[in-house]
Amino acid sequence: MKHLPPDARPREKLLAQGPAALADAELVALLLRTGLKGTSVLQLAQQVLDAFGGVAGLLHAESADLKRIKGLGPAKRAELAAVVELARRSLQQRLADRPAFDSPHAVRDYLQLQLAAREHEVFAVLFLDAQQRLLRFDEMFRGTLTQTSVYPREVVRRALALNAGAVILAHNHPSGVAEPSRADEFLTQSLKSALALVDVRVLDHFVVGRGQIVSFAERGLL
Repeated sequence: MKHLPPDARPREKLLAQGPAALADAELVALLLRTGLKGTSVLQLAQQVLDAFGGVAGLLHAESADLKRIKGLGPAKRAELAAVVELARRSLQQRLADRPAFDSPHAVRDYLQLQLAAREHEVFAVLFLDAQQRLLRFDEMFRGTLTQTSVYPREVVRRALALNAGAVILAHNHPSGVAEPSRADEFLTQSLKSALALVDVRVLDHFVVGRGQIVSFAERGLL
């Protein structure tokens, strides 16, 4: 990036204007540090983003997926993975330190980071204590591209094992469209009834799409 004027170089731009001033490719370029012969680091960063459909896809890329990108050696892959894990842990810590709905944006951001770019449907549960602080995030069931089999007894068993007082349900729609289906509504009511028998409240059920998340509670579906 030496050919760029100093105020256009990602590192100098970040230090002068803050990280929000940088484009996605510039932020990724800072992590990659170097490009390839004939390909600048900014070009490589954009190629990485394009390969995964943007930042959301990159944040959910598996190690095997990263290996397929020319120019991403072990060091670069490790740095990308470390940044993603730090983001997850930061959001998880916020949810563990305070009641979940004291920071509703953190709940949504955390679920988007965990589920939005998955290629298969995943049903997950945030188990909360009596003060509605996060005890554990568990991916309970995985399915096909179109459906997953969810067993209420397994969710109840896990809630009892963790001594949970409440839960937040969440699943993704691999299609990217977050609109709840009739099956989603039926499942929510089944889980709500099963968990009520052991005095565990269902606070919400989020359907996660790409760039969109729908709350059952906000829709009046709980």
